[in-house]
Amino acid sequence: MTKNDTLGGVLAAIRPDPREGAARRAAHEKWASVAKPLGSLGLLETALEDAAALTLSPELDLSRRALLLLCADNGVVAQGVAQSDHTVTAAVTRNAALGRSSVCRMAQVANCRVVPVDMGVIGMPPMDNLLDRRLGDGTGDITQGPAMSREQAERAILTGVELVRAEKEAGAGLLATGEMGIGNTTTSSAVACVLLGRPIPELTGRGSGLSDEGLRRKIRAIETAIAVNRPDPADPVDVLAKVGGFDLAGMCGIFLGGALYRVPVLMDGLISTVAALCAVRLCPESGKAMFASHVSAEPAGRLLLEALGKRPLITADMRLGEGTGAVAAIPLLDMALALYQDGTTFESTGIEAYTPQGG
Repeated sequence: MTKNDTLGGVLAAIRPDPREGAARRAAHEKWASVAKPLGSLGLLETALEDAAALTLSPELDLSRRALLLLCADNGVVAQGVAQSDHTVTAAVTRNAALGRSSVCRMAQVANCRVVPVDMGVIGMPPMDNLLDRRLGDGTGDITQGPAMSREQAERAILTGVELVRAEKEAGAGLLATGEMGIGNTTTSSAVACVLLGRPIPELTGRGSGLSDEGLRRKIRAIETAIAVNRPDPADPVDVLAKVGGFDLAGMCGIFLGGALYRVPVLMDGLISTVAALCAVRLCPESGKAMFASHVSAEPAGRLLLEALGKRPLITADMRLGEGTGAVAAIPLLDMALALYQDGTTFESTGIEAYTPQGG
């Protein structure tokens, strides 16, 4: 067993490196040499500087990228918290494995490989192009008891870490997070309410389009789940085990893995930002691997990004899931990187470089 085979070992291994500052400064200086007003690409510039610091080098290569699409069912669907039943999770997972889901179409444009992962889809048979990392046949109904055991939650987190390790060894320079699981806006809202200490109605949205009565059922389910399970807000693993989901815990591990293996990871919307918050609460240093793609239209979307100290590249009222927001941000990074790497410089044009102006 290696140190990265346990959650404690992973958390202990995520540490700052003195080379991060030098790489960030070098990337900043490289931007300053490009013939344009200083800082004029805004968050696109800082995103590449953050990536340079994370990877310890201003020489960035994001050409090989993958979306890790974690799929799992949630027992709370039995409480009428979603328009669809659990069979839709399997249907979309199957389409993703066949390259036909919504995010697969978008990923083709972004030249991004989609890696569907079965974390616990009910009745899902083995398929080509679908990684089997099953932890169970869906989670428990959180209104009746915990979603999973603490041991399962830790296994799910370590599964996410391992997925990043495998992608890093395969040469990936950029990862994106996505999920598929009917009912997971309910589990995500529950986790967010516990970790942020905010009122349940404030953070709970309509998901895939609930009616007013459906929204009331969803709020009641979260209230019941928190009352029944009493998750400890000081213990993110406890929160994930009691009111979370296999996908959430796995994505928490992806963000921890991004920090451990120094691979930039794009957050998607509500579900992945909740997972990112769990990771930061477990290990604040893991935030350096997290990059905000967009702000979810779900009520908790902006509050979660604020809690993470992240600013989104895209504000488009997206709420599709599957990692579509994360994939949508990749072409923006590609365009910024093209200018960063090959843009006309002040030196080559003979134009006097801009200098910071005070006052």
